[in-house]
Amino acid sequence: MASLQDRRVLIVLPAWNEAESLPAILTEIRSHLPGVSALVVNDGSTDGTSALARQFDVEVLDLPFNLGVGGAMRAGFRYALAEGFDAVVQVDADGQHDPRDVPMLVEGLEQADVVIGARFAERDAYEVRGPRRWAMKVLAGVLSRLARTRLTDTTSGFRASGPRAIRLFAAHYPAEYLGDTIESLVIAVRSGLTVKQVGVAMRVRSAGRPSQHPVKAAVYLLRACLALGISLTRRSQIAVETEVAA
Repeated sequence: MASLQDRRVLIVLPAWNEAESLPAILTEIRSHLPGVSALVVNDGSTDGTSALARQFDVEVLDLPFNLGVGGAMRAGFRYALAEGFDAVVQVDADGQHDPRDVPMLVEGLEQADVVIGARFAERDAYEVRGPRRWAMKVLAGVLSRLARTRLTDTTSGFRASGPRAIRLFAAHYPAEYLGDTIESLVIAVRSGLTVKQVGVAMRVRSAGRPSQHPVKAAVYLLRACLALGISLTRRSQIAVETEVAA
C-alpha cells in the first residue's frame, strides 16, 4: 500500500447503465482503498447511474450521450490531468475488476508507464474459447513484439497509467471500437512509453449480460484484426506534433 500512499491515485469507472452493479463496486473501493479518489464517468446512461453514484459521495462526470469506453476514459484522463493526479486506474463498473488488485497495478508504475491487469497470466484461470480466443492470441503476439515485452491480455481494460500516460491519453486516447485497449497500447508504445503486465483474477460481472455469442465472437475477431491494422498504419500523433514543433 506504500505506493498508493505515495501517489495521487484516481480510479476511473466508465459506466453506461450500470446502476445495478455500481453499489457493490463502489462499496468495495471505499472498503479496500480508503483515501483513494474515484470518478464515475456516466456515459450517457438512462437508468439512474449518475444519481446512484452521487449517493456514494464520489465525483461524477456526466457525458451528454454515449461515447463508449474510449470516450469516457478520455474524459477521465482529462479530469485527472486537470486535477493533478499522477496515476489513473481504470476499473469497470460491472464488478469484473477486483479493487484489491489496484495497489499491485499502481506498484507496477514504478517500472512502466502503463500496467495491464492480465487475465491470462499466472494468477487466473480465466478462459476464452473460439474466435475470440484466436483474436486475443494474435493481438497479444503482435503487440508483444511492438512493446518488446510479453503481453498475454492486450484487450484487458483493467489498467494503471502513470504521469506520462495521463498526459498522452488526455489528448489522444482513442474512442473507436477496441481503440481503448488495442490502439491505446500502440499509441503508448509508439510515443515512447513502456508497458508491462501483472496477473490479476477476473470476476463474473455482478449485473447485466455478458456479450458471449458465437456470431458476436466471430464479429469480434474481424473487428479486432481491423482495429489492429488501422492502429498500426496510423502515425504516432505525438511524433507528428514533435515534427511540427521542430
